[in-house]
Amino acid sequence: MGDAGATESAYGTDRTGPDRAGPGGREVRTADDVLRLLDGLFTDDVDRWTTAAGAHWDGFYADRERPVPFFAAKPDANLARHLAAGPLPPGGHALDLGCGPGRNALHLAAQGYRVDAVDLSPAALGWARERARAAGAAIRFHLGDAFAPDAAGLTGPYDLIHDSGCFHHLPPHRRVSYLALLGRLLAPGGHLVLNCFAAGEEGSGTSAPDAELYRHPERLRGGLGYTAGQLRWIFSGLEEVELRRMDQEPEDSPYFGVPFLWNGLFRRPSA
Repeated sequence: MGDAGATESAYGTDRTGPDRAGPGGREVRTADDVLRLLDGLFTDDVDRWTTAAGAHWDGFYADRERPVPFFAAKPDANLARHLAAGPLPPGGHALDLGCGPGRNALHLAAQGYRVDAVDLSPAALGWARERARAAGAAIRFHLGDAFAPDAAGLTGPYDLIHDSGCFHHLPPHRRVSYLALLGRLLAPGGHLVLNCFAAGEEGSGTSAPDAELYRHPERLRGGLGYTAGQLRWIFSGLEEVELRRMDQEPEDSPYFGVPFLWNGLFRRPSA
């Protein structure tokens, strides 16, 4: 099996990149310029999605002994269920978005998938590589922003894109980038497995309307909560296979599960 850390890519919507401003400080010429401009409306302490946010996530993962439930090397219960009983086919090519310490990437590799896993945090990827080496899993890890158009190394197409906790940290305008990633990398007939915050639950971010977040950017700090109707509208270009709340898994369960998350399974139409 290959070295789990052999492949890295450097890519991203980087606040600190080259000055792209046009004559007289005009910054917008393309759709990507608009997205970068909107990124800049949010302060660094709110940023969880650009390459500059890697330092925040490094701090989050620095103490591996903290009692954070998803630090345990357990896959999400819904992912394990879909793989064990369908409708996800065995094997294939998978992408784990915001992989963190790699718990779901490891499970996908154990089920025969060829796995690419991407995260903004070098600390998280370092932990994930250690776990992959211990398990003998040939996972390709990538450092950076998966949503950048020039995301080197994420070539696809992927039969499965898995996201446990990435989508709900994106500001509204970056949903455009998320859907563009699905259009670019998810294979026809492929599946999106999505776990994200449910609106109105403690610890599940804000339910503030999109426009309010640009008036008060600090409200984005804890992420965004979604209703079922909102998720169905955002992902209306995909076929809904399942959308339900995650079950609470007991502490001794081999799987991770908390009830304040949505479990979504969507399929890209074959045609």
